[in-house]
Amino acid sequence: MLSVLALTSVVLLGIASQCTAISVYTNWEKHALLGSDVRLSCSFFSWHWTSSEVTFSWSYRADGAKESIAIFHYTNGAPYIATKGPFKDRLDFVGNPNRRDGSIMIRNVDFNDNGTFSCDAKNPPDIMGHPSNVRLLVFEKVPVQAGVITGAIIGVVLGVLILVVAIYYLMRFLVARRVFSLSMSRHGKKGKGKEGSQQRQKPKVPLVFISF
Repeated sequence: MLSVLALTSVVLLGIASQCTAISVYTNWEKHALLGSDVRLSCSFFSWHWTSSEVTFSWSYRADGAKESIAIFHYTNGAPYIATKGPFKDRLDFVGNPNRRDGSIMIRNVDFNDNGTFSCDAKNPPDIMGHPSNVRLLVFEKVPVQAGVITGAIIGVVLGVLILVVAIYYLMRFLVARRVFSLSMSRHGKKGKGKEGSQQRQKPKVPLVFISF
């Protein structure tokens, strides 16, 4: 009995050592204009070389829906696009599996496409992992993101601060220059006054007439 348990443990450890986790990455959120084409990126990290048996699977859950539907699958070197559903004739595979890229393109998006897209990848023997989700939001006009507004506000504040500091140092320079000019003019007047007083106080030499 003990030998059977030991053998089972060795087998399980061997399988676990060969199968490691895979990490799948997508955008967190994607914005698109009504009627435009949008690329949904998907990539993965694996400790093993890219396998010839690498697979990508995409599913979609519309806003308000409870269940997801399969819309794309890549396996054995070939893409398979769902022939039914909301993305019929509007979905293209634009990824490169050799570079671990399983991206898809949705063409001519509309408001009904709003929802969550999930990408799952397998790179045997790395098959354990979790799908990554990206939320698609379709707008008539793409809104300005909060980060852009925050960056603009910070830029304006920094610009005002730089302007205030520049004006402060400019005023200090002008005041120092004015004080220096006044100081030099006062010293000049004092020097001229001293020279004048010296000229006025210069003693007169008496004239001596010598008669023969």
